[in-house]
Amino acid sequence: METDPEFGGTSRRLLIAVASLVLGVGVFLWLSPGGLGDGEPVWVVGGASVDGYQSITEWVADTPSWFGHSLEIATEGTLVLLGLILLWVWWTALRAGNAARAAGAIVVGFGMLAAYGLSETLKVLIEEERPCRAVPGANALAECPPVGDWSFPSNHSTLAVALGVGLAVLLPRLAAVTLPLAALGALLRVAVGVHYPHDVLAGATLGAAVVTAVLVLLGPPAVRPTATVFRRWLGHQPGSGGQHRRGGPVPPPPPRQDLVAPGAEGAHQPAGDARFGQPFGEAGQQQPVPGGAQVGGQPHALGGQPGDHPRRDHG
Repeated sequence: METDPEFGGTSRRLLIAVASLVLGVGVFLWLSPGGLGDGEPVWVVGGASVDGYQSITEWVADTPSWFGHSLEIATEGTLVLLGLILLWVWWTALRAGNAARAAGAIVVGFGMLAAYGLSETLKVLIEEERPCRAVPGANALAECPPVGDWSFPSNHSTLAVALGVGLAVLLPRLAAVTLPLAALGALLRVAVGVHYPHDVLAGATLGAAVVTAVLVLLGPPAVRPTATVFRRWLGHQPGSGGQHRRGGPVPPPPPRQDLVAPGAEGAHQPAGDARFGQPFGEAGQQQPVPGGAQVGGQPHALGGQPGDHPRRDHG
């Protein structure tokens, strides 16, 4: 059975993904205002969520104007910052040759897009009216979206929490930064007056459930193709092959040991899939390369002692 140190075998990964989605669906349905497939807009004008909306927006309305405008900017800024953190994780993994982490970052991005697509679809099906139109005397700081731009669930919250939770699962040490940012991004949608609290809770639930399921299912299988792409990309950079300046062919440099896909010649053989956040070839035994060379910093024996260089005739 296929195994990996982070989530177990394929069956266990499938079980975790299904459990995440089932829990997410249960919470989402509990928060839903109804109206799925009715074809008529849903107006929420009473209940705990409306009370919470009015309390938060009235408090913001009593603050200085500069503070309210700062909240309006921050509601977009949290998404931008989380996106930059994801790009930073991917780029540093690329620079370090950590295929497992780079694959995880790509899968987090894919999971975020999947959650957003599902959120947008459900929004159109449920058709909940925005609180800035439905609640009498609403104190909306931001401009109320046009009619037909529905409220449930919150797309901003879905995106923010998908990024925050995905990054926290991929690199737990980032959780102290990404999870508060995601929560802030969701809460600000209520503070500026364009969403009910149950809208952002539903979006957060959707984003967390989908990105977790996608990362658990697709993260480990994505490591091998990511390592292969990295190895080929690094092996075909300008100047890495072709003709030498002084004439004569120059062979491409040997692949770095941490970018060689499992099973490739000269690679370390890890015991199972590479762990998220762990470079390839970190565990397992070295495999000899035909001709006596070893990968991993050991002396080469391809025609001389360590430090010798093969002579090149320029006839």
